[in-house]
Amino acid sequence: MKRLIIICEGATEQAFCNDVLRDYFLTKDILIEAPTIKHSNGGIVAWDTLKKQIIKHLNEGNCTVSLLVDYYRIRDSYHFPGWMESKGIANLYDRMHYLFEQMALDMDEAQRPRFIPYIQLHEFEGLLFSDISVFPRNFTKEQLDFPQLERAVNDFKTPEEINNSPATAPSERLKKAINGYDKVTDGAFLALEIGLETIRKKCILFNEWIERLETC
Repeated sequence: MKRLIIICEGATEQAFCNDVLRDYFLTKDILIEAPTIKHSNGGIVAWDTLKKQIIKHLNEGNCTVSLLVDYYRIRDSYHFPGWMESKGIANLYDRMHYLFEQMALDMDEAQRPRFIPYIQLHEFEGLLFSDISVFPRNFTKEQLDFPQLERAVNDFKTPEEINNSPATAPSERLKKAINGYDKVTDGAFLALEIGLETIRKKCILFNEWIERLETC
């Protein structure tokens, strides 16, 4: 069985890997491990710090290493490879592909084939807008302001493009639309309800990542 390590930004992404991705990849004879970023115990860090953890896992032996971190949380001061240059690329998907390429090139050539760079556009919670019909089944009318979710879906071509301003990022929209929303438990559960197949159909970049992981 192949070993795949996905370094997660935090507990939300870790729960998604354990509750949604793990069983799927077991059918592909791939075992997923999902540690959080060790330096911060969850929470994005500078590229040099994250790179050390990537290399440490790669040095463990026969494994492939990837990431599940949010684009929304990365700051200029974290110095991700190609970060400043990427800002000049208008198309979001071209921008992300450029960043992935630069992250890979920053790794040692011998280890590069076992590293699959990835950043979730704009953040994990955007995936949950792939099928908002599951929300009324899981929250009461008193808890849920469904029209807010509908507006988000209608305003953007894909869930991944739901924007990343402090007030309107996907996670902020969910907090405003759902009274008592819990990022970790509700996020993984809703993703499970929506289903990996639906998320892949609606989220281009995410689907490309899963396809690459399948061939690790």
